Amino acid sequence: MRRFLFSILFFSVFDMFAQTAYTEQLQKTVEGQGTVTIHQSKAITDLVNGVTKSVVSQQKTTQPKQQVDTTKATAQETKQREDSTLTNLQITTGKKVRVNGYRIQVYLGGNSRQAKYEAQQMGRRVKSYIGDLAVYTHFISPHWICRVGDFRTYEEANEVFQQLKQTNNFSEAVIVKSKVYAYY
Repeated sequence: MRRFLFSILFFSVFDMFAQTAYTEQLQKTVEGQGTVTIHQSKAITDLVNGVTKSVVSQQKTTQPKQQVDTTKATAQETKQREDSTLTNLQITTGKKVRVNGYRIQVYLGGNSRQAKYEAQQMGRRVKSYIGDLAVYTHFISPHWICRVGDFRTYEEANEVFQQLKQTNNFSEAVIVKSKVYAYY
């Protein structure tokens, strides 16, 4: 019975806060406490309170019926995009983000100019076998390294790794965890 009463109390308080904006809650005058005054633009207030651009534009102007339908379609498309998993990279909007994933390290050298040249040469060699892989040649003190690919899962990286191993030209190749680029 206590849990039931607690849940009713919790949801009624939560509902009370949901009806008023966050910034309005902060600026309420409560006896015995200090006052908060917020000086910011309307755009920032809307952002903090969770008001979206479509809601703001509907409040400012009245839109014809056809435009409202278009807004609903856009909201539905956005919802579908959000529902798609991160591994499904077929639907892309061009936004590039860094996520945890895997790369294949094909070269690890020293800190000399010769090591830099060898790392770049190894990257060109990988490109000659598998042209669509991204090649990253970096200096991570004190080593020049060459890593290839942007793989979300170990299995994806392992498929390409096996292809590289079959060429017998990449004996140093290993799969390493890394931040990779994913496109949305």
